[in-house]
Amino acid sequence: MPFLELSTSPHAPGILPVTIHYRDIGTGRLVVFLHGGWGYGAYAIDRQIEALSSAVRFIIPDRSGHGRSTHFPGPLPTDFHRRAADEMLLVLDKLKIGRASFWGHSDGAVIAALIGLRAPERCQQLILEAFHFHRDKPNSRSFFQKFARHPGEVSEKMHKLLLADHGAKFWKNVVQRNCCVWLELAAESIGLHEDLYGGRLGELKVPVTFVHGRGDPRTEPGEIERAHRTVAGSKLRFIETGRHSPHSESASSEKCNEIFRELMGIC
Repeated sequence: MPFLELSTSPHAPGILPVTIHYRDIGTGRLVVFLHGGWGYGAYAIDRQIEALSSAVRFIIPDRSGHGRSTHFPGPLPTDFHRRAADEMLLVLDKLKIGRASFWGHSDGAVIAALIGLRAPERCQQLILEAFHFHRDKPNSRSFFQKFARHPGEVSEKMHKLLLADHGAKFWKNVVQRNCCVWLELAAESIGLHEDLYGGRLGELKVPVTFVHGRGDPRTEPGEIERAHRTVAGSKLRFIETGRHSPHSESASSEKCNEIFRELMGIC
């Protein structure tokens, strides 16, 4: 399992150095996969690796605070997406990756979009799955409150995935602080539709495709359509049988693979 060392990271302030674990799998066109808020193990891209690794090289970093990367105590700040984007650019520099396609899932999709705004020259394209546009998620508030208070109440399947990914000492903290920071984002929001990008998402100048499960429970009514309209020239691909993680759900993973092959130009 490869590791690299950063002398410092804005996502793990005060920790020197920061160790980042990453997966480097497959060969071919380069894709950097950015995991969601509960870590890579919760919604791994195993089905995509199995189907596509003969034509795609996947780089999959664990952000600091997740997986086998350096863990740190305390809560996440409400600008954690920006800090994570900056950390990922440092990771790419360390790996000597100049340009790649970025595929982000959930919080990882937010981070990918911020990389696109910060460093468009590094982006072949952005594939934004289960994208978050709004800071405030009223329909998800009870979900965030439940697991902020009782992170141990995840399903048995999710418990096993989180335990394997983060270890017994850290997995509850990963869940709890991610839910807490989303509650803080909502509390700081100045309006129902305030976005996570300071009104700048429309400045994206790289190819963008939103891939979205029609039944995603973490999406507010009209949210993904607003994001799509904001980014001129972007594509929106709904997966009718998908929910929050179409790539890893048995009912929708093959459709996700089909879209991915199309976007990557793989026959």
